[in-house]
Amino acid sequence: MSETLTLDADGTAVTLAVRRSKRARRILLRIDRNARRAELVLPPGVSVADGRRFAETKALWLLNRLALLPEGLPFAPGATVPILGTGCLLVHNPAGRAGVVRDGDRLMVSGHGDFFARRVRDWLKREARRRIGELAHAKAARIGRKIARVSVRDQQSRWGSCSTTGNLNFSWRLILAPAEVLDYVVAHEVAHLAEMNHSARFWELVDMLSDHAEFSRKWLRTHGPGLHAYGAA
Repeated sequence: MSETLTLDADGTAVTLAVRRSKRARRILLRIDRNARRAELVLPPGVSVADGRRFAETKALWLLNRLALLPEGLPFAPGATVPILGTGCLLVHNPAGRAGVVRDGDRLMVSGHGDFFARRVRDWLKREARRRIGELAHAKAARIGRKIARVSVRDQQSRWGSCSTTGNLNFSWRLILAPAEVLDYVVAHEVAHLAEMNHSARFWELVDMLSDHAEFSRKWLRTHGPGLHAYGAA
């Protein structure tokens, strides 16, 4: 079980998860938007007590950052989630045998209610992986490049990334954004297969691969943080 600390921020309790990281060079405080909690990251050799003393000086800052998180939107029967920008009603169908099936503007989820949220999340991840993979390989072929692997994760700091070995990583939550936004993010990372920079040539490739760059960047700045609220309790 992971360790937690409780801080006092002017009379309000702030719970802090403690995590050790071999890559950390200093004590870090961060907000885990997906888990909707504050986190204390400790580098090797730093004690929990030292971490607590540092965190206590930032307790009000943590409280304010947590207050700015959008309200959680659980995956529950009757909720509506956007799939490529189109609202889809979550419907519990206990007697169904097909797992999760999309029926127009409804997502039919079978099985026991205790597994409802997990099944919705798993379906969204699979759908994201399928659609992103199709787009990425098609766009890579247009510029004569090959992809080593396409992965989807629940990353927070970036919507996508490209490694020097040709691995592309994306946030599965892009499936909740408009189709134009997903298309742009995929184009952005595929362009990095040819240009591992943000030079003029890179942006020319992005514009060739997607017609939605300006709209998508604005949409992500405004609405992107809200995507992390879906599935949160």
